[in-house]
Amino acid sequence: MRQVVLLVIAVLSLLPVGRVYSKNGDKRDDNTLRIMSYNIRNGMGMDNSTDYQRTADVIIKACPDVVAIQEIDSVTGRSGGKDVLRELAERTLMYYTYAPAINYDGGKYGIGMLSKEKPLNFRYLSLPGREEQRALLIVEFEKYIYCCTHLSLTEEDRMLSLPIIRREAATAQKPLFIAGDMNASPNSDFINALQKDFVLLTDSKQFTFPADKPTETIDYIAAYAKDTAAFTRISSRVWDEPMASDHRPVVTDIIFMQPAAKIFRTEPYLQNPVGNGITVMWQTTVPTYSWVEYGTDKNQLKKARTLVDGQVICNDIQQKIRLENLEPGKTYYYRVCSQEIMLYQAYKKIFGETAVSDFHSFTLPTASSSDFTAVVFNDLHKHSATLQALYKQVKDSKYDFVIFNGDCIDDPANHDEATRFLSELNETVGAANVPVFYLRGNHEIRNAYSIGLRNLFDYVGDKTYGAFNWGDTRFVMLDCGEDKPDTHWVYYGLNDFTDLREAQVGFLKEELSSKVFKKAAKRVLIHHIPVYGNGDDYAPCPELWGNLLSKAPFNVCLNAHTHRYAYHPKGSVGNNFPVIIGGGFDMNGATVMILQKKGKEMSLRVLNTKGEVLQELNL
Repeated sequence: MRQVVLLVIAVLSLLPVGRVYSKNGDKRDDNTLRIMSYNIRNGMGMDNSTDYQRTADVIIKACPDVVAIQEIDSVTGRSGGKDVLRELAERTLMYYTYAPAINYDGGKYGIGMLSKEKPLNFRYLSLPGREEQRALLIVEFEKYIYCCTHLSLTEEDRMLSLPIIRREAATAQKPLFIAGDMNASPNSDFINALQKDFVLLTDSKQFTFPADKPTETIDYIAAYAKDTAAFTRISSRVWDEPMASDHRPVVTDIIFMQPAAKIFRTEPYLQNPVGNGITVMWQTTVPTYSWVEYGTDKNQLKKARTLVDGQVICNDIQQKIRLENLEPGKTYYYRVCSQEIMLYQAYKKIFGETAVSDFHSFTLPTASSSDFTAVVFNDLHKHSATLQALYKQVKDSKYDFVIFNGDCIDDPANHDEATRFLSELNETVGAANVPVFYLRGNHEIRNAYSIGLRNLFDYVGDKTYGAFNWGDTRFVMLDCGEDKPDTHWVYYGLNDFTDLREAQVGFLKEELSSKVFKKAAKRVLIHHIPVYGNGDDYAPCPELWGNLLSKAPFNVCLNAHTHRYAYHPKGSVGNNFPVIIGGGFDMNGATVMILQKKGKEMSLRVLNTKGEVLQELNL
């Protein structure tokens, strides 16, 4: 039989307009594929009326990623000179690929494909058909190959087509699927022979023809058998559409397995190192079951995972696992592990590959530890160049932890935007090995994903304010909220920081009178918006907290927000302790602080992007 490879006549249209489909946006969708096959009878329904919009509406409602389509005219007399597949592509906002099988009525008649993703390439071959020539359309996408066909009405020709289909499948370097109107019943010799090399993804017990009252199954979607380990089927159905064509569409959903090397989206980062415990957080590109393996000996590791009410928290892309009952002063080694969950149902779960990170390490201070070095950044406003310039000045310091004092991940619009800079911050300072504290600035309160930032952090005490000890030094963190009244128009009535600020009055009273605060060798106050030296008209925090802070024996207060470096000695602006305000994100005004304690002495150095020392204080 003569095999014809046609590459010129087919049309691949690139549509400039947006797509009509939307999904929930999580990373599972990146690996999920909805495949559809539909014999559209050239748009003619069971009422013998041709309506391309009706056909397009069926596809739109099914929301497939790719559709194999059979029985399509291209500029024929019957179609009124219209390119039917192009018509459907414009109405569904999808790319189209056409494969003519025969000349017909002044134009062409054949098969085609619609896809949300632009194909990488395509080709088509002739298949035998004594009543009319048949075709096989092969379209390659990034992760898979999808084939469309409409086989002959005769069994002999269908069986002659099978070796051609097998040969093409065997040469594929990606998972390959084939779909179409096979014109064969589930018990036919052809379908039985096809299943020696292919796995049916659609349910052959669900009838597809005729559309109004189906009594036969002749439409199928199948996968080349050697590729089935690369994905799992989620569901399959015959679409309930009795009128738009004489066939009903078939639809199946699959998930591709994520390679282990692509499961981790971020490196792990350490949070909340209090109470002889520490939290390990990271993100994955797909939903996973995750755990941490840790111990003081790499050859004798324990396993930690997150359980709530007896259930493991899993099937998400955000991983958060607490390591408890650690021994301060000892070095712990750990690695994070994430196994993809491809399917999570009540009575069926399918797992993919497992990613395992390199080993990282950390050491918690003992209660009597007197020495530490901390690095403090502020007001980076997602400026990578400023971050890198400042880090260059402190990278050789052997710091024990890092504090980002607000407005670093500013105005986050969505999860991806926040994650990108969060990852840069963490990877720059080595947060896989040293814990990082994120304090909220007023710009972290703004934009659509601002409340979502809470999912990326593990706050001390699960609040945006709190206190912790690093050895014999006490750190107290406050949250001033926004820098304008809650009634300001820009907040649209969605903010109310009154209760948050008043709650911190009670917190401060309790903290300042606590034994752990009074016993501390040194005490550090840190918050984003300054209580002293702010200069702004709106200042509710001094009114609420001023009486308490006026007598509080802090050794230093570290602030930000104004984008102007400033040092206010004790008593200069009504402050009972030295106040240091960091600079902004501009390369000429940005600063980084190094807070260090050795024995009984504590010092602070403030550096600019050039490494110049702007301030050096003994506290």
